[in-house]
This record gives sequence, C-alpha cells and structure tokens, in this order.
Amino acid sequence: MPTSSASDAPAATAASKTPAASGGVQSLERAFDLLERMADAGGEVGLSELSASSGLPLPTIHRLMRTLVACGYVRQQANRRYSLGPRLIRLGESASRLLGTWARPYLARLVEETGETANMALLDGDEIVYVAQVPSKHSMRMFTEVGRRVLPHSTGVGKALLAHTSPDEVRALLARTGMPAATEKTITTPEGFLDALEDVRRTGYAVDDNEQEIGVRCLAVPVPDSPTAAAISISGPAGRVTEAATDKIVPVLQQVAVELSAALASAGPGS
Repeated sequence: MPTSSASDAPAATAASKTPAASGGVQSLERAFDLLERMADAGGEVGLSELSASSGLPLPTIHRLMRTLVACGYVRQQANRRYSLGPRLIRLGESASRLLGTWARPYLARLVEETGETANMALLDGDEIVYVAQVPSKHSMRMFTEVGRRVLPHSTGVGKALLAHTSPDEVRALLARTGMPAATEKTITTPEGFLDALEDVRRTGYAVDDNEQEIGVRCLAVPVPDSPTAAAISISGPAGRVTEAATDKIVPVLQQVAVELSAALASAGPGS
C-alpha cells in the first residue's frame, strides 16, 4: 500500500472529477471530492469504496476523513463506515436559499414573458422542495410556499428532475415514498410515471396536468448542468395554460433555464 506523498500524486490526477484549479489547495479539492462521492453513494460509504472510486490511497483518504470527522462534516458509524455529518445541513440550507436568490431575476423574466407564476425547485432526498417563486400579476394565480415539500410523482418539476434517472432508481424512490393520489388525475403507478418520464425526455419538458391540484397546469424543465439537480416551472389556471399556450411558453422556459445555468456556472472557479 503506497504511503508516500510522491505515490499520492499520480492517484490524485485520476481521482479528481475535474482538473485541479490553478493555484488551488489540493487537500481541499480532495476533501470536497470525497464529500461529493459520499453523496453520490447515498451518504454512507467505507474507506475501501472511496479508495476504489477516487483512486486515492487509503492512508490519504483516512487522513482527510479524520479531519472531516473532527470538523463535523462526516460521522464515523459504529460499523466503521462513514456518513455525511449534520454540520453539512446548515451549509446546504444556506446554499439553497442563495440558489433561490440567484434564480429570482430569471423567474421574474418568466413571469413577464408568460404571465404566470414561476417557481424553482430542487430534489432533496426523495422529495421536491420549492426554493424560489415569483408570483403572477394576475388576480387569479397559483401560489406555492417557498420551502414547501411535495412528492415527485404528482408534479411537473418532479418529472423534470427525475427524467434522466435510471428506471431502477425511480422505482426505488417511488417504493419509499408511495404514490398517493392528490387528485383523480395523479399518476399512481410506477409504470405510468416511467411513461411520463419518457415523454419528458422526448419533448424536453414536463407537464403537471391537474395532477397536484384540480384546475392547475404546470410546465417544467430542468436547469442543465446545475450544481445540484434543479428545475424551473410556470404554473397557472388550466384555462390559461392551455395546449396552445404551452407551445409559446416551453421555448421561453428552456431559454431561461439555459441562461440560469450559465449564471450559476459563472459563480464557479475563476469567475
């Protein structure tokens, strides 16, 4: 087993998901890479799994994990596996609020161009959480409280967020959450939901057609290359968000999603 710093160097090149930033601190890059790998693995892993996926030697991973445990960002379980720690929750909540703040100007543009209420939502665990909203100026409008959590199967944003998830993962999520009917139009079978996800992949957008609330239609698209899975949507009375209106609204949604993605990326390294 290699232990020297010289032997760590080649592994680091293979380990990083992205090339090391010029002038960056290698140990920080490695630590955050491990946290992301833990999240990708469901939040709990063993050292050998991290070594296999990252390419880093076990001694290097052990040193990094010891530091993360001491800081509260990782916990060591009784079975000697490691899980994401509770201190990350505060960081995640603050980041979600900021993400919503950054999105508001883009949601405001959606309202101006479509006339309907605009939302941004994230996938948090097995649930959808709304992190930002700009309401329509119409007297009859839809309102979803920021922070509200809903199940993915009955929402347009849920379909948009899960459209490119593997069928097995989708089935597992639905098995955990169940598929309660919010209305008589809610999709309540895994097969029906998987068919709806296929429609999203084919058309490039998702529809909630009276599935969360009777009389309400929602159109949603994912935000491409978002640092965390995100979707934006508009929602309004079914009498206004018609099939004809959909043809005009979807291109606006898609364009705003691309621009929001670019804005989020510009907040990254080197910006």
